[in-house]
Amino acid sequence: MASVQISLPLPVLPEGWSAEKDFKAIGQLSQATDRNIEPVGPHFLAHARRKRHKRTFSEDDRIQAQTNVKKVEDDDDLGEISDDEDPLLLQREAKDWKSQDHYAVLGLSKHRYNASEDLIKKAHRKKVLKHHPDKKAAIGAAEDDQFFKCIQKATEVLLDPVRRRQFDSVDEAAEVEPPSKKETQKGNFYKMWGKVFEAEGRFSNNKPVPKLGNEKSTKEEVENFYNFWYNFDSWRTFEYLDEDVPDDNENRDQKRHVERKNQNARRKKKTEDTARLRKLVDDCLALDERIKKFRQEEHAQKNKRRLEKEAEQKRLAEEAAKAKEEEAKRKAEQEAAEKAAKADSKKAKEAAKNAAKKNKRVVRGAVKDANYFHSAGDAPAAQIDSALNDVDTIIAKIDNEELAALTAKLNGKKDAGEIKQIFQDEVKRLVDAGKTKEGELKSLSA
Repeated sequence: MASVQISLPLPVLPEGWSAEKDFKAIGQLSQATDRNIEPVGPHFLAHARRKRHKRTFSEDDRIQAQTNVKKVEDDDDLGEISDDEDPLLLQREAKDWKSQDHYAVLGLSKHRYNASEDLIKKAHRKKVLKHHPDKKAAIGAAEDDQFFKCIQKATEVLLDPVRRRQFDSVDEAAEVEPPSKKETQKGNFYKMWGKVFEAEGRFSNNKPVPKLGNEKSTKEEVENFYNFWYNFDSWRTFEYLDEDVPDDNENRDQKRHVERKNQNARRKKKTEDTARLRKLVDDCLALDERIKKFRQEEHAQKNKRRLEKEAEQKRLAEEAAKAKEEEAKRKAEQEAAEKAAKADSKKAKEAAKNAAKKNKRVVRGAVKDANYFHSAGDAPAAQIDSALNDVDTIIAKIDNEELAALTAKLNGKKDAGEIKQIFQDEVKRLVDAGKTKEGELKSLSA
């Protein structure tokens, strides 16, 4: 039962009271009594154990440490889940924890970002059993707890979801170097490049991440794969590489300066990583034999349809010739005229098509000249993608004549503001014509 304490004030002595004249004894103190005090507690038990076994302090500490370690090892068999330890890794200083490979410290180099929370705890347990200061004391080794502190720090980082995500974001050991063109030609393209995209896929916000596939993949599967990676949504951040912000509250300017410096560094690394990934996808696409195969199949299919059509026309012409010579002659003349007209029409279409392609290149080139409609400095990757997508939307919504008119306005223009104004005028014309909606093309919004 819990006790309740109530504090009561002492009574106030009468005014003028004096111990010399007013004190009166009302009883006597009892005689002193001798009592035996029983020694208890861990320190007394350790003293008794040393006396009983005739041990020194150091001998008793060593034997107790061995007993404790053996007891823990007998209680939990973790199995073989860690890598071989690098001697250089064991010499790390605890103060350099931020530059250490946390997975390697715990022996999880093979698992890395795939390591589960349970596996991290088991690896930590095993490392502690091996490198705990008590274990070293038990075997008479030098008392150096630097690597033990590294183990504790690695576990602390990897068991914190936020800090682990930051570390995984800059974990270079988990990256897979893309093969060169020569290596790709000699080896298995799908196996080598598949590992690269599997490693990059760990940063994707969108799941599941499509696989590279193999030579039997359909055209739709291949197109979905490259569309996914050209529009890759990455959660990768670079906070782990931030410069430490000073804790001195008096130097607020220095603190804000370091924070701004870290933010700028993160943005720069993000832009560089986006460009790196886009180049990686470009290189893979250029070496993918399936793309060439699909193009050849499309070309062959077109030729087949053309040949079938020509054969059918020939058959009909021959049947008509047999039925009536005069009718055949007339039809032959008519077919010759139609063929000539078709050839002229085809040339005209080809010329129009080539002109349209040239006009599209001019329009897209104007976007680059306008710095992708970015006001100052190099345009970020997101702005580039947005500007190119908006211009492609404009091209898709206008016919060849309108495209030619837009090209004529852009020819010779180098001023970014003037180019952007031309595009904005075109957007206004499309909005007025009901071909697009107000605000749909965000990079060209006023």
